Amino acid sequence: MTVAHWIAIGIAVAVSMALVFVLHWVLNHKLGKVWPMARHVVSRSAVTAYTAAAVVGANLALPSVGDVGWSTYSIIEHAMRILMISTLTALGLSLAYAATDMVLQRLSFSNGDADRRARRLQTQVRLLRRVITSIIVVLAIAAILFTFDAVRALGAGLLASAGVIGIVAGVAAQSTLGNLFAGLQLAFSDALRIGDVVVVEGEWGRVEELSLVNVTIKIWDERRLVVPVVNFTTTSFENWTKSGTNITAKVEFPLDWEVPIAELREEAGKLITSSNNWDGRSWSCQVVNISESGEVVVRVVATAADTGGQWNVACEIREHLVTWLATHYPQSLPRKRTEFVSGGDEEESGYAARFPTSAFRRATAASVAAHEGNGDARSGDPEEA
Repeated sequence: MTVAHWIAIGIAVAVSMALVFVLHWVLNHKLGKVWPMARHVVSRSAVTAYTAAAVVGANLALPSVGDVGWSTYSIIEHAMRILMISTLTALGLSLAYAATDMVLQRLSFSNGDADRRARRLQTQVRLLRRVITSIIVVLAIAAILFTFDAVRALGAGLLASAGVIGIVAGVAAQSTLGNLFAGLQLAFSDALRIGDVVVVEGEWGRVEELSLVNVTIKIWDERRLVVPVVNFTTTSFENWTKSGTNITAKVEFPLDWEVPIAELREEAGKLITSSNNWDGRSWSCQVVNISESGEVVVRVVATAADTGGQWNVACEIREHLVTWLATHYPQSLPRKRTEFVSGGDEEESGYAARFPTSAFRRATAASVAAHEGNGDARSGDPEEA
C-alpha cells in the first residue's frame, strides 16, 4: 500500500469519527432536552460508536485488488470483515442497553417496596436484556468463525450431525440451561423480583441482582450471598414482599407470674399507638404460653408498613417495656423459685447431714428456737398451767 492509500484511509476515518462527534453533540445538547433517551445513547455509545465509525471509514477507503494484489487484499478484506462484525455488534448492543436504561430509569422512580409491578418489570427487563445479549454475542462469534474457510467446512459437517451434537451439548450444558430456564421462570412467574426481601439459608436480605446464573442477596450487614438461580426453583425460601409490604412485628417476653397483665397491655398500647413505625392497622398484647421453665410468655404484636418499620417498632417495644418493667414492676422479671418440702425428722436429719450450713437449716433452727422459747414462757405462767 502506498502513502496515498494510507492518507485516504486516515481521511475517511477522521470524517467518520467527526460525523459521530457531531451526532453525539446534537443528541446531548439539543435532543437531550426533549428526548430523554438521547443522553442514554450518548453515554452508552461513547466508545462503540467511534470504533464502529473508524472501521466503517477504513473499509470504505480500502484500496482495490489491482492496487495491492490479491493476497494482500484478501487478508485486509478478511480482517475488515471481522472488525465490521465485532464493532457493529458492540454498537447494536450499546444502543439496546441505552433503550433499556431509559425503561429501567423510569421504573426506578417507584414507591419503594410497595410498587411490586415496577420491580417485576425491572427484573424482567434486566433478565431479558442479558438473554438477548448472550444470544447476539454467540451469533456474532459464530459469524466471525464462519468467515474462515476451514471452520465453514467444519460447520457443514456439524450440521449433518446436528442431532448427535445437540444431545451432547444438552448434556454438557445441563446445569447452564437449567439456570437459564430457572431465571426465566422466576422472572415471569413473579416468584422473585429485584428488591424483594427474602430469607435464604437463614439469612435475611434483599434481592440485589438476578442474572442467568446467580441471584445476589444483599444481607442486612452489607454482605452478599450469591445463590444459584436453580436453588430458588427447587428449594423453598421466604419472600416477605411477594404479595405486599405489610408485615407484623412480634416481640415475646418470658416474665414472672406476678406480672400485671392489664398494666402491661395498657403501656404497650400507649407506646405502639404513638409510634411513627406503626401503620395503624392492629396491635395486641396477650399471654400466649407458659414455658417449660415456668415463665409466663407475653407476646406483643404490632403491624408495620414495611420491613424497616417492622424492625424499628419491634425494637421500640422491646426497649421500652423492658425498661418500664424493671422500673415499675421488678418482681415481674423472670426468676427461678425453689421450695424445700420436709417429709419428717429422718429426711430433715439427712438433709442437715449433707448441707449443715445451708440457709434453709439456719432458718429452720431459728424457727425451732423461737418456738421453744414461747413454750417455756407459757409453762411458767400459773394460768397457762
